[in-house]
Formats: sequence, structure tokens, C-alpha cells
Amino acid sequence: MSLFARKPLDHLQEELEKGPELKRVLGPWGLMLLGLGNIIGAGIFVITGQAAAKYAGPAITVSFVLVALACILAAICYAEFAASLPIAGSAYTYAYTSMGELMAWTIGWDLMLEYLFSAAAVAVGWSGYVVSFMKDLHVVIPPALSSAPLAFSPEHGLHTTGALFNFPAALILLFCGGMLYRGISESAKVNNIIVAIKMVVLLLLILFGMSHIDMSNYTPFLPPNTGEFGSFGWSGVFRGSAVVFFAYIGFDAVSTAAQESRNPQKDMPIGIIGSLLLSTVVYIAVALIITGIVNYSKLNVPDPIAVAVDQVGPSLYWLRPIVKIGAIAGLSSVILVSLLGQTRVFFAMSRDGLLPPIFSHLDPKLQTPTITTMMTTGATIVVAGLLPIDILGELVSIGTLLAFALVCGSIPILRKTAPDLPRPFKVPLSPVLPIIGVLTFVGMMLTLPGETWWRLLIWMGIGFAIYFFYGHKHSKLQKHLRTQLDENMPGKL
Repeated sequence: MSLFARKPLDHLQEELEKGPELKRVLGPWGLMLLGLGNIIGAGIFVITGQAAAKYAGPAITVSFVLVALACILAAICYAEFAASLPIAGSAYTYAYTSMGELMAWTIGWDLMLEYLFSAAAVAVGWSGYVVSFMKDLHVVIPPALSSAPLAFSPEHGLHTTGALFNFPAALILLFCGGMLYRGISESAKVNNIIVAIKMVVLLLLILFGMSHIDMSNYTPFLPPNTGEFGSFGWSGVFRGSAVVFFAYIGFDAVSTAAQESRNPQKDMPIGIIGSLLLSTVVYIAVALIITGIVNYSKLNVPDPIAVAVDQVGPSLYWLRPIVKIGAIAGLSSVILVSLLGQTRVFFAMSRDGLLPPIFSHLDPKLQTPTITTMMTTGATIVVAGLLPIDILGELVSIGTLLAFALVCGSIPILRKTAPDLPRPFKVPLSPVLPIIGVLTFVGMMLTLPGETWWRLLIWMGIGFAIYFFYGHKHSKLQKHLRTQLDENMPGKL
């Protein structure tokens, strides 16, 4: 059977009408807040400082601008797909209908990397802020119980740190997994409250932090290159873009909730594009503030905003606990939405037979994939408890870039293979903009360190092994094709 057999659009429609139905409770504001819940989090509270310290200096703001321009290309492609094919699975479903089963599996497995490691990375950042906040209250959480036992460096490779396990990271993952277990309505309510809190906190940081900027911290705005590609200079800005790309994965998580949207054809584009534009403005403003308050070289920490507030001193002492509480709350919503995206991708792949049926089992009362939620939460706890944030962040970035490139590439293909498909929202200037998107995201992938590529290849190798040993044999599409072949050519199978 062809590995590139595409899933017929009428099969998708049949699944929507006859398959297990998730609760449709999300409107346009709910979807936008879902996006903001995932976008505004790790990029501001964790990754921004590390990317500034290691790659771009204060010019990390330029990295954010470049990423935003690229993300607009991906966002409009996601918006067209989500409005045209309003079903769970996000980019996995889009690839299945446009590029075939093998590419769908590739992007589905890639999305697992994106969401699982995203939730783990943000949980590690959450742990750093909790440790900092508890220290302000004179409660010291030992590093052995709040940091990863494994680390990586170019000099020593993968090595042990002496720590036991990151227990605060495991705690927040358990809480968020419990919320998802209860259902999308409860999770959305909690997310909306958290988004409101962190937006207020970030606005306070911007308003009061402006008067404490030391202009000397902006000199040089673009630190000279050290002689190594990606280490400051313009190559550092581009590598910084690839790393902070991690911060923008929230809007694609909106598309995983298409089957839980009340009016997806109208509301999905609003949720995806609106959350991206609003978060971009906040990102650029906050990046300018923290690199203006603190020299970029001091921001290679899990809690850079906390470091910036501490740097100001007594005049902003009152803001310090507020910012840290806002960061803790904000990172919680990112974890919540990342876990949501992961479970919905599992649900879609299992529904198609590529994963065991247990992954698409819905609780009859809650109408949520409870078993998948528990398994995903458990796996993420293991990853967050063992690995450091730099490894996790780079893995998420390369996984997200690959997913975005494939989604952009799918738009012109589906335009050609399904020209009559109703498209409430259409990407303008297709295929020009989608092709530019593909080239942009592949180019950003090439700026990431070589070891990140090796980790991606190992991850994808594991995924292909699972597909050929299980997914291909149990695929509902492949079974349908075999049945058709047997009817047309009896005895040939």
C-alpha cells in the first residue's frame, strides 16, 4: 500500500459526524486566551534571558521581530487549515489530507516532540521561579531536589550534576494534568484567570521597569561575533531567533482544539492570528525592559525576569513578589495548554489507527481522553525531572520549526488536490507566501546547533520504527485500501 496515500476529506467529515465527540465549548475569546495562555510564558519568563546571554545580547529583540514575521506566515496557513478542516489533530490532520500517511505520521511524531518537551521545559522554568520565590520567603529548596540530574555541555557531553530529581517541575505537571483530566471547560476557565494575571503583571513590569533602564546595558546593542557561528553578531541574532521560536508555539496549539470550538470556521482564524499579534507586542516590550535593566551576560538563568526585578533594588521591592507570582501562574497556563495539545494529537492519531485504541478512549462522563492525559502527564514528569532546560528548549524549537515548514508546504498541495474544499479563510498570495514560509523555517532550523539535529534524527528514527512495526499495519486508511484492492483484485492479497 502506498505510504503517501491521502486521507479522503469525506472520511474526515464522517469522523466529525459519527466519531467520538469532544465538547464544543470554546468561542473566539476562549480560543484567543488559549493561545495567549501558551504563547506568553516560557518565551518571556525563561528563554528570552538565556537567548540574550548566549546568542544575541540586547539584539534579542530583533530576533523576536524576525520570528514574529515568520510566524505570521505559519499562522495564516494554520488559520486556513483550521477553518477548512475543523477537527482535532492540528498539523497532523492537515498533512494526512494533503501529503499522505507517512508525512502525517512524521508531523504527528514531531508534534509529540514539540508539546511533550515544551511542557517539560516550561515546568523546569516554573521550578526555577518557585525556588526563587520561596527563597524570598526564607524557604530554601535544595538544588538536589529542584534541578535536573543530567546536563549537557560541548566539553563534557551528557553528564550527571549530582541532583536527584526536579520535584517542583513534577508537582506543577501533576496539577495541570489533573485539570485536563477534569475537562476542557474547567481547564479553559483556569487558563483564562491565569492569562489575566500574567498580562497585568507584565504590564506592571513594562510600566515601572522603563524608569530603571540603564542605557549602558544596550551598548553594544549587537555584541560582536566571537568567531563562532551563532555566538553573537548577526549569526547570533539568527540563532537566537531559532531558539526563541520556542516562545511562539502557542498559536498552533489553538488548532488542536478545533473539535472543541463552537464555530471553528469563523473563530479559529481569530484565535490563532489574534493571539500571535498580541503576544508579539508584549514579547518585544519585555525583552527591551529586562536587557535594559540587567546586562545580558547575567541572564543565562531559569528565571531572568526575577533577576531583572532583583537588580532594581528597594525602589521596586514591592513588584518583586508580584512578578514572580505572575511568572509562576503564567508558566502554569503554558504547561496546561501544551499538555492539552499533546493529548489531542494522540487522540487524532489513535482514531486513525496509527496508535493503539486506548489513546482515543473518551471518558463517557467527562468526554475527555482521560487515559491519554494520565500517560502524557507521566511521561512529561519523567522528562522534566531528568533533563535541563537548554536541551529541552532547543528540541522544542527544532520540532516546532519542522512542523511549521510542513504546514506551510501543505497549503499549495491541498489547494491543488482539493480545489473545491470550502475555505472560510484563505492564505493570500498562495503559493508564494507558503513557499516563503517553508524556506524561512528550514533556514532557521539550519542555524540550530548540530547536537540538536542529532537528537531530532534519533527521535524521528524511533518514530519511524513505531510506524512501520505498528502504525502502518493498523492504519484504518491502509485497511480501507487493502479492502478496496481485494474487491477489485480478489486473491491478490
